[in-house]
Amino acid sequence: MTYPDTYYRRTMANGSEHSTLSGTFDCDTVIIGGGLAGLTTALQLARAGVSVVVLEAENVGFGASGRNGGFVSPGFATGSDAIARATGKEAAQKIHRLSIEGVDFVRDAIRDLGIVDAKPRPGIMSVLRYDGGNSLKQYADQLRRDYGYELEYFGTDAVRSRLKSVRYFQALRDPNAFHIHPLNYLRALAAEIERLGGRIHENSAVIRCKLGGAEKSATTAGGEIKARRIVFTTGGYTGPLVSKLSRSYLPIATYVMLTEEAPGLIREAIATRDAIGDNRRAGDYYRVVEDGKRILWGGRITTRAASPAVLAGELRREMTGTYPQLKELKTELAWSGLMSYARHLMPQIGEMQPGVWHCTAFGGHGLNTTAIGGKLVAEGILGQSDRYKLFKPFGLVWAGGVAGLATAQLTYWKLQAQDWWRERVA
Repeated sequence: MTYPDTYYRRTMANGSEHSTLSGTFDCDTVIIGGGLAGLTTALQLARAGVSVVVLEAENVGFGASGRNGGFVSPGFATGSDAIARATGKEAAQKIHRLSIEGVDFVRDAIRDLGIVDAKPRPGIMSVLRYDGGNSLKQYADQLRRDYGYELEYFGTDAVRSRLKSVRYFQALRDPNAFHIHPLNYLRALAAEIERLGGRIHENSAVIRCKLGGAEKSATTAGGEIKARRIVFTTGGYTGPLVSKLSRSYLPIATYVMLTEEAPGLIREAIATRDAIGDNRRAGDYYRVVEDGKRILWGGRITTRAASPAVLAGELRREMTGTYPQLKELKTELAWSGLMSYARHLMPQIGEMQPGVWHCTAFGGHGLNTTAIGGKLVAEGILGQSDRYKLFKPFGLVWAGGVAGLATAQLTYWKLQAQDWWRERVA
């Protein structure tokens, strides 16, 4: 297998592999990309009795889908105000409801398929690193009023009884959100697709596509799939196969580390099994795993993947800066992953041309949005709904290439400076 060395790879429940494509075959729909978006699309099509083939260049879940923080919560990589400016208030509310539906999809799939190895655990806390409880209360009131969605407000004392750090102030806890082992979840979806008659081929990078005409095709080094429809669900590891697609988002790296086993020491800092994220644009996100024995800690973004060992040092400084009592806690493992970000920071979901679909660019908020994105594409292919058109304002706009990467890095540094200054003056 080609998976990088991650916590999820080391604790993968099912080691089964899928064959490499060899030969020429026909199907109704071929999907390029075996991450969460591609497998969710394939699952929904297979459930409807559609013949589907998934082609994956590495192993299913090789990219961001199988090495992320494991957070499943509503929302997108950008905020509700930006969405409303692009779509209008009514459409923005529908889009937010879709993000909630994506959370429910993952929860239902885990329950219905009995994916115990996904290890779902309820609760995600979003914590402020400055004193700003009124803004959190207003946001919680808005969600309750507009969506009937309930969040729990924690004052500073309640937060610090759970997270023993003077860096933290108020928080909102989402009891409907949860966190999981994403690779085990994804591999269980793959098993269900094959049980339903779908086919998955790993180590089958597509080197050429035919997108015009009634019959589409995807060619690999070992074979070819001919289909009525083709769906692109690649992300941060996309090559130049379809330039319109690859030019429309940027590969952005993020980093995760895993600590050694030290349950007693960890309890001195973190007294909750909720997953935690702070309010900064590229803030820390973390959770305890293995029943409190270790911490899985993520953060940082860069436009070029740096050495995980170097970034692990930065992540550890973030951890110990937040929790000085963890200064003796050692790092056991670190890894990076590439996410795909569009300029507008929203998923790109739709039909590029007749019979050619795309479902990409989930911007670090993919466990719920890949679920709803794959569901919407399947609905569109099956003629069940045109809800995917809600994402039409967020099209395949050029992301800026090299200049776009430089701009993204400068923007991140600017946001870091703003976060630092806000904490200083709070």
